[in-house]
Amino acid sequence: MIWGNLGKQLSSILGGGKIDETIYEELETGLLTADVGINATTWLLNTLRKQAKRDGFTDTTQLKETLKEALFALLVPLVRPLDSSTEKPFIIMFTGVNGAGKTTSIGKLAHYFQSQEKSVLLAAGDTYRAAAREQLITWGERSNVLVISQETNQQQKGDPAAVIFDAINAAKARDIDIVLADTAGRLATQLHLIEEIKKIKRVISKASPGAPHEVLLVLDANTGQNAVSQVNAFDDALGVTGLILTKLDGTAKGGVIVAIAMQRQQNPIPLYFIGVGESIQDLRPFDARKFVNALFD
Repeated sequence: MIWGNLGKQLSSILGGGKIDETIYEELETGLLTADVGINATTWLLNTLRKQAKRDGFTDTTQLKETLKEALFALLVPLVRPLDSSTEKPFIIMFTGVNGAGKTTSIGKLAHYFQSQEKSVLLAAGDTYRAAAREQLITWGERSNVLVISQETNQQQKGDPAAVIFDAINAAKARDIDIVLADTAGRLATQLHLIEEIKKIKRVISKASPGAPHEVLLVLDANTGQNAVSQVNAFDDALGVTGLILTKLDGTAKGGVIVAIAMQRQQNPIPLYFIGVGESIQDLRPFDARKFVNALFD
């Protein structure tokens, strides 16, 4: 479901027949519907037209490989493995809007790092919602990972920066490899909440100079083009170092990552992981080739 119905549309459009303006119009509609975005769609169609003219393409099937490689060329700058070996504890701070899937992604990422034989500690920095803390504790129990929450810090209850500060110190005391710090969901337009998360970042730096070592923005693929503006807003506020794109198993909006790649060509932010299902194993490192191939399989 990564691409929704676009794969079926492309199979129909590029399944054979004469190349004419109608074909390009149908491709444009399909790409825009999948949230590839106007700029990326225009670039892709221009690339197809140029190569078709240069190489004398006459049949739509000849366009398929060109489209495939053009998409791959856009996405491959986003491919970079998340290297957590440079510091100990390696501290990752998570941010994003409400409902994007931060807490779930943290739970799955804990499992991912454990599978690499890394020790993990979770910081329940979303102190606004008791449900978020409980959800993180449940994920911690699944993976047998320690969770530091506001309940372990009664004196400063409700202060997310204090909870995360305590978690970092706990990780140091226990010789933990990785700290995953949850934060409350917020819109980039909620200036008081943006100031709060800037404070959290400063406190993390005081607890461990040079940290956080990664600031990950979690994006819900269902938000479509709105995800592009989220990247810009959170990057301006925090200096986002990586992305996680969730809920690709139930959306027709997977193309939004192409829109993000197009906009960030001069300053690409790596897409470290994509969420493709509900199970604990369903957060996977982003593979541009597999992602594009899924469109044509």
